[in-house]
Amino acid sequence: MNKKIISCAICGAETTREHNPHLPITPRELAEAAYDAYKAGAAIIHLHVRDKEGKATQDLETFKKTISLIQDKCDVIIEVTTGGAVGMTDEERLEVVSLNPEMASLDCGTMNFGNEYILNTLPVMRQFALSMKERGIRPTLECFDLSHVYAAQTLINEGLVEEPFHFSFVLGVPGGVRYDVETLDHMVRRIPVGSDWTVIGIGGRASLDAHYGAISLGGHIRVGFEDNVYYSKGVLAESNAQLVERAVRIIKEAGFTHSSPADVRTQLKLRGVEV
Repeated sequence: MNKKIISCAICGAETTREHNPHLPITPRELAEAAYDAYKAGAAIIHLHVRDKEGKATQDLETFKKTISLIQDKCDVIIEVTTGGAVGMTDEERLEVVSLNPEMASLDCGTMNFGNEYILNTLPVMRQFALSMKERGIRPTLECFDLSHVYAAQTLINEGLVEEPFHFSFVLGVPGGVRYDVETLDHMVRRIPVGSDWTVIGIGGRASLDAHYGAISLGGHIRVGFEDNVYYSKGVLAESNAQLVERAVRIIKEAGFTHSSPADVRTQLKLRGVEV
């Protein structure tokens, strides 16, 4: 594990330009942000899209246009969201897999989301996992709680998710599990041996602390405006790429190198890659 994967969630569903005026929203802005993050060292772009009013949408044409614009610029891996946003139906959230991305997120349980919540029952999770398996899409098993780790294990036991397994631990969501290295270690110890995993720290302090926790325990890093709009306390980040650049420095200072998209395609056995 001498190489560390940097994922970048460039806009998310809830972040607005009131939070950070540099937030990319339009397909062209998202493509530019993805390209800049890729040049800075990101191997995976976690992708949400927005409608003309700037609100989260799962509109297929918007996703298709944005993905095309990104792919015209670089070969970064695109991981689409099936988490969507609060209030979306299961059908809305899942439809994006019809575009056959290399990767997609798969929320592994119901979770609090501030004053709202997002519902993911086990039957829904099975449906999402099966749709991804049938299309050769590598799921990222997003776990916001320890119970989600066990729910993900159910999908694995039932053959709906195949090796190599890729988890992400989402910590610091308001109303959810806070980030600290002890909690992260507790969750990491309960995933299948040999699994890859990424830490997503929500909010300024949790995001940066989670970088160091990930490195110390053998995991990977996610950055981006979906998770954190600040570079330091009270100082807004100028771009997603700026956050990627810092992650690259942290990885290098710890004695590792950051993964290229080609590295990740091999490591996670993404569709069409011979290993």
